[in-house]
Amino acid sequence: MSATEQTTFSPVTIEALRSVFSGAVLLPGDNGFDSARAVWNGMADRTPSLIVQPVTTSDVVTAVNFAHDQNLPIAVRGGGHSAAGLGVSIGGLTIDLRRMRQVDVDPDRQTARAQGGATWAEFDAATHAHGLATTGGVISTTGVGGLTLGGGIGNLMRSYGLASDNLLSAEVVTADGMVITASATEHPDLFWALRGGGGNFGVVTTFEFQLHQVDQVFGGMLLFPAERAADLLRVYREVTKTAPNALATYAALLSAPDGTPVCGLVICYNGPADEGEAAIKAFRDFGPPIVDTVGAMPYPALQTMLDEGFPSGLPVWWRAHFLKQLSDDGIAALVDQHAKRPSPLSVLLLEHLGGAVARIARDETAFDNRQSEYNLAIIGRWTEPGQADPTIAWTRAVTAAIQADTDGVYVNYLGLGEQTDRIRAAYGEEKYARLVTVKNLYDPANRFCFNQNIKPTT
Repeated sequence: MSATEQTTFSPVTIEALRSVFSGAVLLPGDNGFDSARAVWNGMADRTPSLIVQPVTTSDVVTAVNFAHDQNLPIAVRGGGHSAAGLGVSIGGLTIDLRRMRQVDVDPDRQTARAQGGATWAEFDAATHAHGLATTGGVISTTGVGGLTLGGGIGNLMRSYGLASDNLLSAEVVTADGMVITASATEHPDLFWALRGGGGNFGVVTTFEFQLHQVDQVFGGMLLFPAERAADLLRVYREVTKTAPNALATYAALLSAPDGTPVCGLVICYNGPADEGEAAIKAFRDFGPPIVDTVGAMPYPALQTMLDEGFPSGLPVWWRAHFLKQLSDDGIAALVDQHAKRPSPLSVLLLEHLGGAVARIARDETAFDNRQSEYNLAIIGRWTEPGQADPTIAWTRAVTAAIQADTDGVYVNYLGLGEQTDRIRAAYGEEKYARLVTVKNLYDPANRFCFNQNIKPTT
């Protein structure tokens, strides 16, 4: 299989596919093809040989079998938010699931079933109607599928674990065109791998999640002048050392809409407002913020709060590291590096882990690094072509400056160019070897290779 060369198809071949396919079949040059291949990361300018947009699981089976017959590698697109833009193939087949986005909630069992193309905005809206939620992405346009398969950091993770920790079962179309269910009792090896191993093992057409009673949360954003960044990060470090599991906080070095550098906190307390106020007292005592949106709000309102700050289409060069600590030297390095960013759109983001994330045994799922204190996202973004090379160099400089505090990497945050040299760091050698064993069983030809790829041994 070539992952780069364009394949051309005879009109008879395409007509035969369309005759048995309920959704859309798009070739280069067709109306809708270019918009279908555009993803969140504007750097990912990839052209597949064919894009299909299924509307049923049977369509997905048809697409996978077609790829087998035509010897095509497959990319699977859900929300299209991959940090590395991996939802579109280069020269192969792209299965675009965005016409499969139904979310069904069972309020009695407190579960939800979401199709593979659903976004967290759609998921949260459906579950919130019943006063329920589960851990999901903090940018609402993110796909349910991609976030979950890589682990799933989110606002409720310290209360209930990662998105993948709340996965009860998954309907999967495997590389041989079989439809199977993976759960704790059915294909448990695959179920283990799906919870953190990424999109390596098939097309997940339906995700079933455990839900929890969540209606109102106490949350929002506090912004402070950039000159207070080092002090704020030290307060953040102290608060997170003893934070209750109900409190999830993110610290960010970023820019205001006018380009002014600022520092800030994103807060989610999963409980009553008075308890939330008590939990963030040290942040309140830090001094008057220049922006304060913290208060009681519906959970979906918090989940959409950051959407405007992370629009689709900008070029993004993303790096990330789990941190075993947030040292004084590390804080100084982050503040210094943020001041040197070539583009005001670039962001440094710290995510506090722990709580329910750390209570789950390391070997229980493919997701690794559960004991890390923080995750650092280094998000280089720009609008001017001349900012590209300096911004990419800046992300690498941040990595070098913070190296002493780092402790592995989150697979969902592996950026462009990192698929080969850091994929093992997301799992460790023992867990990576176990993932290869599962890959050998379910996708021995590496049909699903446009992802954070676990290469089979065959």
